[in-house]
Amino acid sequence: MKAIVCTKYGETADVVELREIPKPTAGTNEVLIEIHAASLNPVDFKIQQGALKAIRKLTFPFVMGFDVSGEVVAVGAGVRQFKVGDEVFSRVGAAYMGTFAEFVTVDEKFVAMKPKNISHQEAAALPLVALTTWQALVTVAKLQAGQRVLIHAGAGGIGSIAIQIAKELGAYVFTTTSTKNVEMVKALGADEVIDYKTQAFEQVLKDIDVVFETLGGENQVKSFGVLKAGGILVTIVGIPTSAWAREEGLPVYMGWLFDLLNWKNRRLARAQHARFAPVLLQPEGSKLAIIAEMVSSEMIHPVIDKVFPLDQTKAALQYIQTGRATGKIVLAVK
Repeated sequence: MKAIVCTKYGETADVVELREIPKPTAGTNEVLIEIHAASLNPVDFKIQQGALKAIRKLTFPFVMGFDVSGEVVAVGAGVRQFKVGDEVFSRVGAAYMGTFAEFVTVDEKFVAMKPKNISHQEAAALPLVALTTWQALVTVAKLQAGQRVLIHAGAGGIGSIAIQIAKELGAYVFTTTSTKNVEMVKALGADEVIDYKTQAFEQVLKDIDVVFETLGGENQVKSFGVLKAGGILVTIVGIPTSAWAREEGLPVYMGWLFDLLNWKNRRLARAQHARFAPVLLQPEGSKLAIIAEMVSSEMIHPVIDKVFPLDQTKAALQYIQTGRATGKIVLAVK
């Protein structure tokens, strides 16, 4: 089968290749998916560049990609939820990375039925961003109706879904974006938009219950200042927690290091009498099924910027690194 592989850590132009490799087979609790579409996320190029090698060891060459939508073509003897012919989508587990290809095997616990009212390309755009948003806003922040939430980078892949989910939860949504995307994020449901080209969000916002921080750096530092007492800043960038290090079986010193590196963020949160919570995605088919129901009920919909064929994945990876995408970047495989 055709697949996009990373041959070593480095820049996209130098280390990403289209290769012919053996087709995988389904294990006991796995489904084999013929891939119709996949989508890109920043984690893809971060792994490729080696930014995460301290917490994740890989063997080269490896097939890239985590998001997928396609058709089940084989099932393992232990599979109970799916059958051949089912149209499904998934954010595959870390051990199953490899969706930039024609086929992928996935443990059934990471898989959900694809919503029937959207295409495979639209479905592939959802898993990582929707699951990340759900876990950040619902599981961790426990966002409630009537609360005020600030979602940074509202026109991006995660932001465009986060706005919609937050509105469905009944929150009052603030978001940041550039001038050209103001009307777009309003159409997604944002109640108030801060155009970062002309306004500084930290000067116009206050008493925010939940900040969903997706940018990191100085933007995150400034975000603590808009929280109300008792609020929470949930971030998906930066340093993991020591608890996550323990769950992943990392050496004890890595947990100590994470706590040390997060000291400034905890201090900033305490100064606001607020909380700080880094979130790392845990793929879950059961939660993805909830997302599928929301899509089927037309509560939320994916936002796609561009679609590239599989053999142009290198160009797609270079495009996502520009930071100019509005919504998701998708690979059309079949």
